[in-house]
Amino acid sequence: MHTSETPRLYARDPLLHSLLPRLTGLAYAERARVPWEHDKDLPLVLLTGRHGMGRTAVLRALERHYAGRLPLALVDTAACALVVELLEELVCSLAPGLGRRFPLLLPGLISVFASHGDTADGRGRATTRIARLLIACHLESGTEANVAQRWAGRLRTRLDDAPRAGAGAEAGGAASRPGAHAVTQAALAEYFERYTRSRAAAPLRQWYQERYAESESATTGAAADGQDGVVRLADWFRRGGDYRHAAEQTLVHAFLEDIAASRSKWQRLNRDPRPLTLLDNTHSPAGARLVDLILEYRARPGTTHHDPLVVVASRLGDAPPEATEAVHRELPDLVTSTRWRRTGHAPSAGLLVVPLTPLSRDDILLMLDAASAPLHPYLASALHTLTGGHPLASAVLCDAVLDHTRATASRGAAPRPPEGPLGPRNLLELTTPDGPSVTQAILERLLPSPQQRSRLVPLSLARDSTAAQALAAHLRLEGPEQLPANAAADYLEAEHWQHDTPQDRPLAADPLLHTLLVHEARRTSHGADSRRGWQEIHGFLRRHHTTRGEDSEADALRHTLAAGDAKTVVAALSEEFQSEQDRQSALRWLNCLSYAATAPAPPSADWDDERAAMAAGAHDDRYHDIDEIDRCINRLLHGLWYLSDALAEPEADLCDDIGAELAFLSLRHQTWRAVLSQAARTWPAAVRDKRPLPLPEL
Repeated sequence: MHTSETPRLYARDPLLHSLLPRLTGLAYAERARVPWEHDKDLPLVLLTGRHGMGRTAVLRALERHYAGRLPLALVDTAACALVVELLEELVCSLAPGLGRRFPLLLPGLISVFASHGDTADGRGRATTRIARLLIACHLESGTEANVAQRWAGRLRTRLDDAPRAGAGAEAGGAASRPGAHAVTQAALAEYFERYTRSRAAAPLRQWYQERYAESESATTGAAADGQDGVVRLADWFRRGGDYRHAAEQTLVHAFLEDIAASRSKWQRLNRDPRPLTLLDNTHSPAGARLVDLILEYRARPGTTHHDPLVVVASRLGDAPPEATEAVHRELPDLVTSTRWRRTGHAPSAGLLVVPLTPLSRDDILLMLDAASAPLHPYLASALHTLTGGHPLASAVLCDAVLDHTRATASRGAAPRPPEGPLGPRNLLELTTPDGPSVTQAILERLLPSPQQRSRLVPLSLARDSTAAQALAAHLRLEGPEQLPANAAADYLEAEHWQHDTPQDRPLAADPLLHTLLVHEARRTSHGADSRRGWQEIHGFLRRHHTTRGEDSEADALRHTLAAGDAKTVVAALSEEFQSEQDRQSALRWLNCLSYAATAPAPPSADWDDERAAMAAGAHDDRYHDIDEIDRCINRLLHGLWYLSDALAEPEADLCDDIGAELAFLSLRHQTWRAVLSQAARTWPAAVRDKRPLPLPEL
């Protein structure tokens, strides 16, 4: 149940309160039965999204609410390298709730684990895993160490009593496989004799025998009576490649058939809640293979018996590209019915893909509702504009806002940054309750690699891949790769932030990620004299674009403005305004103005932010030595520069002033009048709505 100690999830109710109760038959937040939507054939639910979209948070919320109420397993598939390790985790989690010993799967897992026990380290790992399985299935009691010790002792006794011929074969050096077979056979003999009645063991052995009918006795020595199929399973697993895939397929089939057999007729008639398995990070190799094997099992032609296991998996990025027959549903579609049914024979037809969508502004308002003091009226909108509703970024920022208000309201508390009233402009200056800045805390979660994160912070200031590569060389970024900027772009693609990196765009194309990286570059600037200082980086990039020719003039002006040198930018814009006459150059001038105005602001330690006052004409007296056109361009540039900031409040007067300044300029240019007049009508609304500035049509 939700308590004040557990985090609340926003905008995920269709998944938590509608879909999962209909799949499991049990309500999410109350002890009530729910009618099943799917009586037999179940979809595998795949949650997709980028880092921080709440995939893991949803699975953990499901675990909190359903633990102890139905058989449940939560497994991080990225923590396991092999499918058999995932099956081990699933058995250990599900067996107590199912009251089932997994009679089909357990001998298969024991044979695979035991076959890796022909070295000291291998024997130790195998013994530990087998002990865990025996305890979980209530076949042994005691601590894991004690059970492992007893199992190892009994196995040594069996190996010591084995016929000398087997030992001779091993001494002859025929291969390492005879040793593996001897251990496997001893482990299986111990399992079947100690934990399985002879009458029950026969169908289990027959089940494997039907799948591995041909014995390898000619090359390996005959297995113990009836164990050829299970022994051969382990041998196929050891071979790797297609053989391992087939062995994993057999084990997953055994797992699902054990799950199906665990439910009695009365449980089905009483509609007892179904078991629930939560698989996190199934973009990992082992996780992806397990999902594929489950889908393959459920897509078998002519299937009449269906397993009752509810599987919810998460995957970084989008659905697998080969899942062409998967059904895709948005979160609102899940409220009443998924409208899913298997329509094709491909395994992916059993997949129900649900992308986790961003939060709304109303969700942000609810997250800020616990503030200890009244907040800026535009704060929620600014936070939503900044994050785009990204759940992790929104949660970190909202927690920082709430912590700041609590500290401010407490008389004895030390002042927390930022100083003064908290508003949209200083959201990114907040610190987390643990101390780090909010940008650092968010980026550490969104970009897990410290090396690539440290590269991307300065390289995010570059206009495109060419500029980023030049900057990487200038900063002497180190690494095993010859092209650090390309390696950083490859990392972003591997982490599913973008499918590709266009050569004419910044390395980090995602708006939130780009904003956070730029602010972190500003926050960690090393000062004016440092090669990695803000001024030095933008100075280098300005020179880089100057050498690239006339087409890069707007980029050069943008980096000039980012360094705080507005006078040079105003002078360049004014010179072009008064010297160019053809209408085509008007579009070029407006594009140069609007793009230069997207420059990031310099660090506050090096620069006082007077952009809003400058745009309002409060400092016109400083420019008495220039003409009215230059003063108008100066006000226009500072207004656009201020309003282009994602955290700037779009004040109505400033937005209207943009139109007024453009209208003034239109009257002072004979051939640009129509173009500038059209911009004067459309740009105020665009800056008010935080939309890209539209260029007029000729």
